[in-house]
Amino acid sequence: MTRAGLTPAILFLLTGSLYAQTGINERFLSDTSLRYASVSFRIADAVTGETVSEYDSRRSLSQASVMKLITTAAALHMLGPDYRFETSVGYRGIFSERSGVLRGDIIIKGGGDPCLGSERFKDYYEGFVERWVETIKTAGIRKVTGGVITDDSRYDYEPVPDGWTWEDIGNYYGAGVYGLSVFDNTLKLHFKTAGEGSRPVMMLTEPGNTGVELANNLVSSGNSDQGYVFLAPYSFKGWISGKIPVNRDDFILKASLPDPPLMMAVILTEALEKAGIRVAGKPSTARMSGSVELKTDRLLAKTYSPPLSLIAEILNHESVNLYAGHLVKEMGKKYGENGSSKAGIEVIKTFLSGKKIDCTGMYILDGSGLSPHNALNALAVTELLTAVRNDSDLYRHFYSSLPEAGREGTLKNVFKDTIFDGRMRAKSGTIDRVRAYAGYITAMSGRELVFCIIINNYTGPSSHQTEIISDILKEFIQGY
Repeated sequence: MTRAGLTPAILFLLTGSLYAQTGINERFLSDTSLRYASVSFRIADAVTGETVSEYDSRRSLSQASVMKLITTAAALHMLGPDYRFETSVGYRGIFSERSGVLRGDIIIKGGGDPCLGSERFKDYYEGFVERWVETIKTAGIRKVTGGVITDDSRYDYEPVPDGWTWEDIGNYYGAGVYGLSVFDNTLKLHFKTAGEGSRPVMMLTEPGNTGVELANNLVSSGNSDQGYVFLAPYSFKGWISGKIPVNRDDFILKASLPDPPLMMAVILTEALEKAGIRVAGKPSTARMSGSVELKTDRLLAKTYSPPLSLIAEILNHESVNLYAGHLVKEMGKKYGENGSSKAGIEVIKTFLSGKKIDCTGMYILDGSGLSPHNALNALAVTELLTAVRNDSDLYRHFYSSLPEAGREGTLKNVFKDTIFDGRMRAKSGTIDRVRAYAGYITAMSGRELVFCIIINNYTGPSSHQTEIISDILKEFIQGY
């Protein structure tokens, strides 16, 4: 034993921690880009939860998509990694097998599937509309006196949660959450652009026949996408402003679909007509008809989502706001008062409390982090990461949902230093003047650590903030 009864090894750890703490403070206080910024930082032992280093770790700040860590952990725990969403097709009314006439309606029952028809999951959804049509045809239906109606009543009719900005809502990453969502609730706008300062020409939209009318205020300029769509949920008129790249034969600007449930009813109606099945009524939804829920007399087909573990992987790798929003409403539907964002957030808070996480100072308005009014602190985030690490079943699926530094998803082009190879999985968070990262690192000693760093209101490029964070994490990988 040495002075005060401490071994050399323990002395080294204590002095090392003190040096790291001092270095962290100096880094945040001396960097000119952080002169007017707010920072919340903590790094801790992943197993014991013991603090290794921190800086204002209780400071609640806007954290952007780091919020998805909380949503994903709660959903995997509450719903389970094997949870699947279900969309069904049936009919209500009287059907005559002899005449092939259905005196009633085709009902599409939305089950809250966040990725129905998504290009990200082609193996699950390829040709799903055609399969529905074939099932209806096989049942002998040749004419429908009513129409195709989407039952979108599983969730509330408030697609966009509190606090989202008008600039975000009309774009694909600001797509709302509906009882039935389809094709990632994305409307692709195809433009042909010419030289600098010219007006882009919209060539087509995908899907077609949406009924959306957008005033085109775009300008062809430069080589980056700075185009924004302004379109509210359930509204079919809006406008597009900003700049998109010059001299492109097919530049795609992605907007959010204003009414995916109605779009699904339109798509199935058109597919039935094409297959020779006449549909007399217009496409509609439960919301439009004022119905609480539509009952079917006969079920014809079911389409299942991928398991939640795969959805969570795409959600965190690609930071998909829509999927996070769906998980919040689904938790509200299953375990809360209703299928609303507010009910789902209360379920998340209950989950956090069950993990002994202090929710004081946490402001959760959505599950994705898109609202600038959300706020988390590094202490709460790292405590959650530690709690998950010590829940083996939850950790296995949660950890694999996070992208690997320098290789995957939103971390593919950052943390490229070889020291991070196989040693870091994390979630990034970026909105205007916000840079945040949180996740797991493994030091060269083998020690597992959790970390969270949130920076608000920095000056200069966001890439510099990533460099600061990268340098700090490298020090802990090498020194612990």
